[in-house]
Amino acid sequence: MDIGLAIAAQGMLAEQVRQNELSNDLANGSTPGYKPQLSEQRSFDSMLLQNSTNGQTIGTLDAGVDIAKTVTDTAAVPLEQTGQALDFGIAGDGFFAVRTPEGVRYTQNGQFSLNNQNQLVDANGNQVLSQSGQPVTATDGKVSPTSLGVFDLSGADEQGNNLFTGTATGRGTGVVHSGELEQSGVDSISTMTDMIASLRSYQAGQSAIQSIDQTMQENAQSTGSVPGG
Repeated sequence: MDIGLAIAAQGMLAEQVRQNELSNDLANGSTPGYKPQLSEQRSFDSMLLQNSTNGQTIGTLDAGVDIAKTVTDTAAVPLEQTGQALDFGIAGDGFFAVRTPEGVRYTQNGQFSLNNQNQLVDANGNQVLSQSGQPVTATDGKVSPTSLGVFDLSGADEQGNNLFTGTATGRGTGVVHSGELEQSGVDSISTMTDMIASLRSYQAGQSAIQSIDQTMQENAQSTGSVPGG
């Protein structure tokens, strides 16, 4: 494969991944406690170009980029008052813990409700846990903010549905507030700007591939028209 085609295609694949992430971020611009994802791109080692006849160095050629890793921005986001008694937000650092069928998971989305056993649950019916790992139960339909666990999480890894895995390393420093929710961590304007820039990079890759393809076709036709070719 032509090296130019490979570089352009690799760049388009990287931008496609980024476009998917940005689209998901925008879709969750109003989801409480949502954390945006950030992809880090890396460049492949440059290729040294040499004259095939005499071995003289011509220069280097960037061999393209790919996605090095994807990380989640778990930085604390300001709380917004909702007036709903079963909405909880953490002012500062920390995660709520919920018990799922796959095990304990962590979240910063405190939009909770009560099940038929008067236990505090998330939108998927997962029990919200106290600092000691026990279900949080309401008294007369009310839940004290101090009854919810706040966990310091190491190695947070996004699992979907605003849930994270990781290692709880003790109590987080944040304080739980009732009647408030952590806002989405998405900056819609910045995300739209990033999406436009990513789309232009993707389109530049498309244009490069079309130009290279046209050049290769012209070369093939020229070769075929040479007498005795």
